[in-house]
Amino acid sequence: MSGRLEGKTAIITGGAAGFGEGIARKYAQEGAAVIIADLNGVAAQNLAEDIGDSAYAIETDVTVRSDVKAMVAHAMERTGRVDIVVNNAGYTHRNCPMAQVDENNFDRILEVNAKAIYLTTLEVLPELEKQGGGVIINTASTAGIRPRPGLTWYNASKGWVITATKSMAVELAPQNIRVNALCPVAGETGMLELFMGEDTPEKRQQFRDSIPLGRLSKPEDVASAALWLASEEAQFITGVALEVDGGRTI
Repeated sequence: MSGRLEGKTAIITGGAAGFGEGIARKYAQEGAAVIIADLNGVAAQNLAEDIGDSAYAIETDVTVRSDVKAMVAHAMERTGRVDIVVNNAGYTHRNCPMAQVDENNFDRILEVNAKAIYLTTLEVLPELEKQGGGVIINTASTAGIRPRPGLTWYNASKGWVITATKSMAVELAPQNIRVNALCPVAGETGMLELFMGEDTPEKRQQFRDSIPLGRLSKPEDVASAALWLASEEAQFITGVALEVDGGRTI
């Protein structure tokens, strides 16, 4: 690897599995210290041990401000800095008609997909400002650009992420803080069954058929995009919702 993130510290929420795990591994390979924050503390610790000495785990509920505060403090205690924050934690309701999503599920979607970005920003912003800049990457979705039927409230939450990203980018640019979003198409992660409604070969083929390049996304696809956005190669890129989708949103 080329050490594109050498000397930097990255916090990755929802970092123990799926896209988050892919990003954590990629960042560590490129020289970053990674803080793997996840509601599943055991999985986060197992991944940190697998990655090695540059990875640190912390059990975090990103919807609770005290947990988010502890997450940022953990990064500062371990490495003395925060350079990159990847707001990757996400939640969805099962694919179904919009009127069948109960209120608890609706609230949880907004807490994890929207409020968590707000809370993380409140806690990490002072550190980024003290350091003279940094990078924030929010995991949105193609669902926020070209919605699928049956995922209405999830789609809406990801549209929120994209708009928040662009607004954050404009407001934080004078502090040299770049803010971008990743918009993956459905991928081989634990949420895939919920997106599809049911996990059958026919449903998987239906999803693949909607993607011009003919396959679902992989954590490696998203991790490579997240690496570029965090690197100096993207130093003039902010406010972008980068589609990592095999052509899905064309």
